[in-house]
Amino acid sequence: MDDVAFLDFLNPVFDFLFSWLLPLPPFWSIFILSFLVSVIIVLITKYTTNQDLMKHLKEESKSLQKQMKELKESPEKMMEVQKKHMESSMKYMSQSFRPLIFTFIPIILIFGWMSAHLAYEPIMPGQEFSVKVQLEKGIGPVRVSAAPPEGISLTSDVAKETSDGVAIFTFKAGEQGLYSSPGITFAVNNKSYTKDVLVSPERKYANPIKLVRDKTVRSIETLHEKIKVITIGTFSLTWLWSYIIFSIFFSSVLRKMLKIY
Repeated sequence: MDDVAFLDFLNPVFDFLFSWLLPLPPFWSIFILSFLVSVIIVLITKYTTNQDLMKHLKEESKSLQKQMKELKESPEKMMEVQKKHMESSMKYMSQSFRPLIFTFIPIILIFGWMSAHLAYEPIMPGQEFSVKVQLEKGIGPVRVSAAPPEGISLTSDVAKETSDGVAIFTFKAGEQGLYSSPGITFAVNNKSYTKDVLVSPERKYANPIKLVRDKTVRSIETLHEKIKVITIGTFSLTWLWSYIIFSIFFSSVLRKMLKIY
């Protein structure tokens, strides 16, 4: 999840549309968003496809499948029916792909907004948090040092010798705000790297992972706690799996209600 700067201008739009969901518990935020997106997709499907044709193709497919089962003892006739079934299936698929033209990009953007607000717990003012520096494979034992910006204090050693390619530092957040330019600075093999950190009591955070891949450092990651949307005993689901489950349910119900084929 690297920064996608060319989409930054859309953040205020999505914040305006969906920020009212953020004070809610994550379960209800994902639940409502899944429902809204499912409604949009189903309605677009209804009005961008020929439903009469799709109904006919679906019924035809079932009929042809039944015929193929009955013609198991007649391979030649079964092959003819199978060919018709494939042609019918291709026509159905071509209709089914039409809504993707209108829904693919908006859904990707909504996913990006959800990932930026509902995947991790925020770093609160006064909270201790960790940042991991992941080195590239093959880098021998090196010394990694950290320097926080004004407003964030370092609570671990300033420098660490690492032989396994990982160095983790702990910090304590100060007042809320975006600590950027400079953010937290790390030094590895005479190279300098920075990582932005957002401290906020609200449900938002800076991109946790910064990909570097410069043959020395692979990535720098702020170790946020993942949001658990659904928890049953020791089993829990993150925002993405919860969204998928809710969406499948809502889409199935809405398609039946609106007779979408």
